[in-house]
Amino acid sequence: MSSKSRKRSRPVADENRADCPFTVTMVSTPSYADRGENATRKRKRDSHAGPDDDRKELVQPSPFKPKGRFKTHRAMDLAYTVEPRKRWLDMTRYNSFVLNNVKYFTEDYVYIANDATIERQKATNKDPERPGLLQSTDYWVAKILEVRALDEHHVYARVYWMYSPDELPPNTLDGKKLVSGRQPYHGQNELIASNHMDVINVVSVTMRAIVNQWVESDDEQVQETLYWRQAFDCRTSQLSSVDLSCRCRAPANPDKTMVGCTNSDCEEWLHYECLLHDVLMRVYDQLGTDKPHRSHESPVKMETDEKPPATLRSTTPTEIKGEETHSPMAVKEGENGDSIPPVPVKQIDGITPKTTESPAPSTPANVNAEKLPRPSSVKTGRPKKSVESKPYDGLFDASLKLDDGPTAWQITDLRGDVSGGDRTWTESAKCLFCGIKID
Repeated sequence: MSSKSRKRSRPVADENRADCPFTVTMVSTPSYADRGENATRKRKRDSHAGPDDDRKELVQPSPFKPKGRFKTHRAMDLAYTVEPRKRWLDMTRYNSFVLNNVKYFTEDYVYIANDATIERQKATNKDPERPGLLQSTDYWVAKILEVRALDEHHVYARVYWMYSPDELPPNTLDGKKLVSGRQPYHGQNELIASNHMDVINVVSVTMRAIVNQWVESDDEQVQETLYWRQAFDCRTSQLSSVDLSCRCRAPANPDKTMVGCTNSDCEEWLHYECLLHDVLMRVYDQLGTDKPHRSHESPVKMETDEKPPATLRSTTPTEIKGEETHSPMAVKEGENGDSIPPVPVKQIDGITPKTTESPAPSTPANVNAEKLPRPSSVKTGRPKKSVESKPYDGLFDASLKLDDGPTAWQITDLRGDVSGGDRTWTESAKCLFCGIKID
């Protein structure tokens, strides 16, 4: 049984674009499964097939090893075929190609131009070879698996797509939930690895991308570039699992603050918003709507210095030569000197991710977050939006103090009709698991 991966259809035919005549077909029931071959032999049957190879399918061992698990398959290895098969296998394999004086190798991550790239270029007359001019949503990100070429006009790359969280298709299984699109724990620079395969013309490559794998157990790791931690298996529309944190059992978002319990017998990580809800509920339960706060009731010394929020800064790619393992090959942009790249398609088995035609706020390069000094008990992570009632809304506010001494909340009384008492004071920050004060 097989299913075809179709390239995303173009809204308008354009003969000036370099075309790609190859399509990838995913084989859901490979022939080696019928013959009872073991997993070791399966992994050896990869894409390094010769032109005389008569196997029904090829196998791509997955370059992605997510820390989480899938409910169905253990690995993301994919059995596939490329059509037209003979034309694909007759082409010469290459280790790399050179595009705009930049050499790209197999295993590299690259930015791929899409429809939004072309439309924006036409609308603004921007030069696609000059970096820093196009927005981040003008690109897709892919990992190069294989390079083949017929001549300097025909150079192709077989790739795996990196999904944006916004591209997660409907009815994606995330743990026990069916989801679609970006989830609360997905960070701004987060991508999702996949085994969604296509063949593209290398003319559509715009620049190299830097993508790292984030291992969540590394508490102090700061995500300064594009990164991935989850993987999407296009055969089953499943996401690999992610670590769960805090009492609410929600994943961490590396763009958000988390606080670690300093009790050596606990050391749980807690979402900022969960701690905020806890302290404001404690204050509300004590003072209600009309009782003033008296300073002698506060066991924690006042803190006044505000910690500035972290800011983000962004940075932002560009004739082509193909290079064989033993001898170089020049690759031209196209038979007609095309300067507009072809548009690959990320669609498989009816899965059509969100297009990237909408404007984006930043350029497609690495986005760096300025690191601020913080104690070892703090890391980044996404707080889960509380579905509990918030009777304190409009009555009290709180900000977390992390510098100089014990971790504490500065409370602000917003009740204008309550006279007397303190308008600001501090409350201790307590672990939601063990109840011990966080130092």
